[in-house]
Amino acid sequence: MPENSEGIMLKKLSTATVTTAVAHTVAVTGLAPTPAASTTAMSRPTTTATAISPAATVDNARIVAHFDLAKGRMPENIALSPGGTAYVTFAAARQIAQFTPSGTTRILATLPEPADGGIRTPVLGFPLTTGIVRAHDGTLYFLYATGTDDLTGLWRLRPGGEPRRIAALPATGLPNGLALDPGSRTLYMTDSVLGVIWSVPTKGGTPTAWSTAPELASTGFLGANGLKIHRGAVWATNLDKGTLLRIPVLPGGRAGRVQTRATGLTGIDDFAFTGSGDSVLATLNGPNEVALVRRDGTHSTVLTAADGLQNPTSVALRGDRVYVLSAAYTTAEDPNLVLARLND
Repeated sequence: MPENSEGIMLKKLSTATVTTAVAHTVAVTGLAPTPAASTTAMSRPTTTATAISPAATVDNARIVAHFDLAKGRMPENIALSPGGTAYVTFAAARQIAQFTPSGTTRILATLPEPADGGIRTPVLGFPLTTGIVRAHDGTLYFLYATGTDDLTGLWRLRPGGEPRRIAALPATGLPNGLALDPGSRTLYMTDSVLGVIWSVPTKGGTPTAWSTAPELASTGFLGANGLKIHRGAVWATNLDKGTLLRIPVLPGGRAGRVQTRATGLTGIDDFAFTGSGDSVLATLNGPNEVALVRRDGTHSTVLTAADGLQNPTSVALRGDRVYVLSAAYTTAEDPNLVLARLND
């Protein structure tokens, strides 16, 4: 085990029903002392800056929503509508929820529980909803991991409709991050256990292993995690290795060679670009931080537990508004949504 790695305990909730929560712990080791199952949301920022100042800050942080831990409502991933409505996956509750700017939370769907309770879900041991994205027409796509062949995969929820699985993924894996390329109508998905980025058309079908590069592999817990499409490339994080990766999309849609754009990001989970440049805000799950990662790979902490973070799992931007979800996987105190402001 490398010098900077450590063993930690992950306390998480495994719910047999929406109203029953059971404490569950798993011992893990790895480069990143963060135990959350996380993913990324595909929410495109609207800022127009091509670069961000090294002195950029995030301030005015405040908790705008608290979620019910006893019901398994640990927010895992987020997608934003143009009007600022947030769509959230509640991991252990197996739910998709809508959070409006007025502060109202509405459950849009609860996914079926596996017949065996999902105890075979790799690494984590409980069924959970992970990555989510929103298409321009309001259709939501999201991932569900159960360890069972009949439920694990990519799901779709059209406005006013019912959730439906449109692509099966291996039950031996853990589908996690999700990103949408509207131009090619392609969805990309990370698998944190198998170390794969899958691709599939938005209409569904059989996924293709788009990249199996070694940089995506785990070192014992969770590997490829957060995911975004940005400037002709697929970007991903590796939680165990603490890295931010860029994979160019070559002609014909093939994956290019992986470029490591930043290292030393302990517990990196989800991320969001601050504008049209290559700087990102990234959630560091175990350390309870949000980091600003600059184009040159350097990074600095801009939000901490003092701002309300409790195992932050995902981040999204709309203009200069920063949305950060915390799942409280290990703190087991206050899953919440923090709203802050980015100052360039």
